[in-house]
Amino acid sequence: MNNTISPYVLVLYDTNKDSTKQLAYFIAQGVTDAGMAVKIRRVPKVSAVSEQTMPAIPDDGDLYCTADELIDCAGLAMGSPTHFGNMSASLKYFWDNAVSVWLAGNLQGKPACVFTSTGSQHGGQESTLLSMMLPLLHHGMLLLGLPYAHPELSNTVRGGTPYGASHVAGTQHQNSITQDEQTLAIAQGVRLANLVKQLQGNHS
Repeated sequence: MNNTISPYVLVLYDTNKDSTKQLAYFIAQGVTDAGMAVKIRRVPKVSAVSEQTMPAIPDDGDLYCTADELIDCAGLAMGSPTHFGNMSASLKYFWDNAVSVWLAGNLQGKPACVFTSTGSQHGGQESTLLSMMLPLLHHGMLLLGLPYAHPELSNTVRGGTPYGASHVAGTQHQNSITQDEQTLAIAQGVRLANLVKQLQGNHS
């Protein structure tokens, strides 16, 4: 990490109908509640037309994540909608192009967590969360989930897993985030930020 930059947690996401984005903002709330700075960024969409390119700065919404923002983060929360039990193509493309970061070991020893949103109750949330963990493991990051000390994990009737925060949006995206889903997302942000602060303290 660049020592001239104040430590921050990067909340990185892809979204289709803004459900994953909503979770990202609750996780970011948890990070700030724990006293850490946060940057919220998204990844550009992969175009099905090879000649088409996205502008470097989106017309609206959160900015796209740069390589430097990824490299300089002290911790990472990463979210994706579920695409047939896997992370989105756009998020995978982002990591497929992070080879230079991997070669330099820029993310080694930094804590990370994952989150997702699905259209259906059994739409592959846990397999998607596990799929997002794979590149993070290859980058040497320290993965954390959610412990059952949070009663919402046992009580939730929609999203929320020990692998990471989640939301069941409904097939028509008609479901708003439940109180349990929100509480778990915020708790995940707090947990990530607290681990970042502990590691930062050990390195100071």
